[in-house]
Amino acid sequence: MILTVDIGNSHIVLGGFREDDLCFQARLQTETRKTSDQFCVDLKILLDVNDISPDQIEGAIIASVVPQVLNNIRSAIYKLTGKHALVVGPGLKTGLNLLLENPGQTGADLVAADVAALRTHKPPLILIDMGTATTISVLDKNGAHIGGCICPGVQISLDALMERTALLPGIQLDKPKKAIGRNTVDAMRSGVLLGAAFMLDGMVARMEAELGQKATVIATGGIAQFIIPLCATPIVYDKDLVLKGLLFLYRENRRG
Repeated sequence: MILTVDIGNSHIVLGGFREDDLCFQARLQTETRKTSDQFCVDLKILLDVNDISPDQIEGAIIASVVPQVLNNIRSAIYKLTGKHALVVGPGLKTGLNLLLENPGQTGADLVAADVAALRTHKPPLILIDMGTATTISVLDKNGAHIGGCICPGVQISLDALMERTALLPGIQLDKPKKAIGRNTVDAMRSGVLLGAAFMLDGMVARMEAELGQKATVIATGGIAQFIIPLCATPIVYDKDLVLKGLLFLYRENRRG
């Protein structure tokens, strides 16, 4: 089994692959003050819950956008399994062409998503990752990553709305009934959820105009499942896109 780990700003998503099958997936909160020993305990519990013993882990790979957590997770994996995890970053072969001013600033999760998307879809591609932030990446007709945009995530927008306004309540991410809300909760759902959907529709349209052609649009991330059904743009939802990309990267680099 190959352990894939995506360390995001809010959550750490872990997946275990046997061949191409994702046998288990789990989420931990990203806590920068946790030690490697504490993460080791968390990992041991998650494996136990899924009836997996540490000696079944043949290898591991990590993508991280939180440097403070990366080394502790890597140490935890080694303590538990005796395996040195690969890390997406300098020195790891990706096969990607990053046509950016500073390619080194590209998030490891975006790299993994690019790799997975190019394995299963023909470019040009627009990739949407809806986590703490909403990132939109563009791959041109040759599969080169040419840039994108970073927007406040849906939960960030909702939290800011509740924290900065005294009378607005907390809400759940339920589908808005209408664009015109008849009460405070419905009005907030309309503004936050439909607003996010229309933002995606608008950004995709502008990016396709700059590309000069239509693109296949793929979305991933925990929040995407609430927003994609509200979009007018045809969007493929793949919740495991980053984990699949990590598996591909592991295989290519171990083979090399």
